Amino acid sequence: MKDNPLKALEKLGQSIWLDYIRRDLIASGELRRLIGEDGLRGMTSNPSIFEEAIAESEIYDKDIHDLAKKKKDIKAIYETLSQRDVQNAADEFRTVYDKTDGKDGYVSLEVNPHLAHDTKGTIEEAHRLWIALNKPNVLIKVPATVEGLQAIQQLISNGINVNVTLLFGIPRYRQVIKAYIDGIRDRTDHGKPVKNIVSVASFFLSRIDTLIDPKEEEFVALGGEQAHFATKIRGQVAISSAKIAYKIYKETFESEHFLELGASPQRLLWASTSRKNPDYSDIKYVEALIGPNTVNTIPLETLVAYRDHGDPSPQLDVNVEQASLVMSELTEVGIDIKKITRKLENEGVKKFIKSFDKLMDALTKKSSE
Repeated sequence: MKDNPLKALEKLGQSIWLDYIRRDLIASGELRRLIGEDGLRGMTSNPSIFEEAIAESEIYDKDIHDLAKKKKDIKAIYETLSQRDVQNAADEFRTVYDKTDGKDGYVSLEVNPHLAHDTKGTIEEAHRLWIALNKPNVLIKVPATVEGLQAIQQLISNGINVNVTLLFGIPRYRQVIKAYIDGIRDRTDHGKPVKNIVSVASFFLSRIDTLIDPKEEEFVALGGEQAHFATKIRGQVAISSAKIAYKIYKETFESEHFLELGASPQRLLWASTSRKNPDYSDIKYVEALIGPNTVNTIPLETLVAYRDHGDPSPQLDVNVEQASLVMSELTEVGIDIKKITRKLENEGVKKFIKSFDKLMDALTKKSSE
């Protein structure tokens, strides 16, 4: 029998987390099977995932009705359901957490997306969720907005594990690193331990190509030198960004300057790794992003696809100079990557708010039935 490619990724130093959570996945034993047979090492959630799980299924209906009878408001019902799922998933991953000495085995829960531009509100909610979950192997997701950066530093300083989400651009990534390290320094300055603080920086990738590819196609249609450049870089920008980010990661977290702090590195996590363009391989954003000390969080269908026809080998350190050329050539076709990533960040926040509000509406309707 062919070796499981997902298990091979673990040997190459990469952790696979599942970008999906739902009660029946946990209750049926399927999550436990994925952990045992596929080497799954963590799980992420977001408002869109919970909206799909709770609003578009009947699995939670009885609990919704029971909580409504107890006069729980809609937000309290959502938090009860989502926190219960995260806690149960964290229990399933506890053996991974213990086996890896706290490196893996994490489940993420996001702060209310309406707080994406509210530093104080994000800090308060993250503290509340951290206390409510009461598990060492959870991460609180905070968006990498300008306001989120201040919250990230404070939360790390306060000893709360953070998954920095909705990260799209290299300049913002450098700011995320600084927020993490400043938070670690705050702790060491106050004589607090840093060894068990965990954070990941979640780069959203396929959305970058989804937004840029149509612009490149416009230049291809025009012909000439710009068409030549556009053809070369089509479908390469997201992966090139990831390779540059990984280079920055290694330069920062493998340096003596950081190692002296005695803290864990803030690993890069590749998110939005399902293909959006059917012309691309269904494992494009897994196969090209393999490297030590990274995480790839993938939806269930991508996990199944990679198990079936993945061919893992280290790729993040390959053709890094070419990745830099791809990014520089964007300017040759008139594409402002900074503007693109700002747009993606704003759209990402709006998408999560829309999903969250849609879920609240569904819960309101279900609780009154």
